[in-house]
Amino acid sequence: MNAEPRSNPFDGPLGRRYDSYIKRPRWAGPVGRLLWGGDPGPMYELMGAIGAAPTGTTILDAPCGGGLAFRELRPDQRVRYVAIDLSSGMLERARREADRRGLHQVELVQGDLQRLPFDDELADLTLSMNSLHCVLDPAGAVRELVRCTRRGAPLIGSMLVLGAGRRQDLALRHAERTGAAGPGGTTDDLRRWLVEAGLDDVRVDASGAIATFEARRPG
Repeated sequence: MNAEPRSNPFDGPLGRRYDSYIKRPRWAGPVGRLLWGGDPGPMYELMGAIGAAPTGTTILDAPCGGGLAFRELRPDQRVRYVAIDLSSGMLERARREADRRGLHQVELVQGDLQRLPFDDELADLTLSMNSLHCVLDPAGAVRELVRCTRRGAPLIGSMLVLGAGRRQDLALRHAERTGAAGPGGTTDDLRRWLVEAGLDDVRVDASGAIATFEARRPG
C-alpha cells in the first residue's frame, strides 16, 4: 500500500487481489494460514477500537488500503476519520468502500506513510494495518505515526514479519525484489521501532508471520 518509488504495484492486479480477500475474514483466514502460517483474526479484533471511539474522536488510518478498517466504522458515528494511502488504486477502492457503507465522515488523502502531510498530534486513535513491511524506512514510518498521534492516545496496527519460517521469509524477500515490500523486520525489530519512537505500554504479538501491535504515546 505504500511501496514507492516506482509505479505503485498496489495500483494494479496485486492491489485488487489483496483487497479482494483481506476485507473478507472467511477468506483471509485460509489465505493467512496458507501463505503466512498464521491467524489474521487478532488483526480484525484490534480494529474494534474504531467502533468504540467516542463522539468527537479523530481517527487516522495510515495507510488505509482499500478501506479494510471501514468495516468497524458506523455511518452514524460522529467522528473525524482521516484515511491516507500512497496508491491511487487503493484510494479509489477505499472511496468505493466508503460509499458502499454510507461512511460520509471518511476523508481520503493521497500521501506517503513515511512523510505524512498532517500537523503534529492530529489523531486520538491511530491505526496502521498491514503496512510497515511495505515501506523502505519502517522505523521512520513509526516516528511519523507517533508524531501525528496525540499525547496519551493509542497507536495500533499490524504487519508481516520476518523470522516466522523459511517459506514466509522467502515470500517477503520476493515481494521486496518486486517492489511490493520494503526491507521489513522481525517482531523484535517492530518492538524496538515502537519503543525507540517513544511509545509506552508496547505490546507485540504474532501468529506466524502476522504480527499485531498496540502502544500508547505518553501523556
